[in-house]
Amino acid sequence: MAEHVVPHFQNDAGVSVIEIGATEFMCVGARPPFDHPHVFLDMGDDREIICPYCSTLYRHAPDLAAGDSRPPECALKDKAA
Repeated sequence: MAEHVVPHFQNDAGVSVIEIGATEFMCVGARPPFDHPHVFLDMGDDREIICPYCSTLYRHAPDLAAGDSRPPECALKDKAA
């Protein structure tokens, strides 16, 4: 069983920038069933990265927890949680 859960983020709102607390994450585009292929993105030493599918700019915000985002509705949370 995985000890590290990779946070997922989505952009139903169509915002140009999403600030997130993680530097490694999955972008799903919009919420399913309107999602694009779920792509793993790793910022490495950079502060931001653009999703190659939906062109959303993700910016690291160290004041946020790994699974949190600004705007908050862009964090894709597991419904079972």
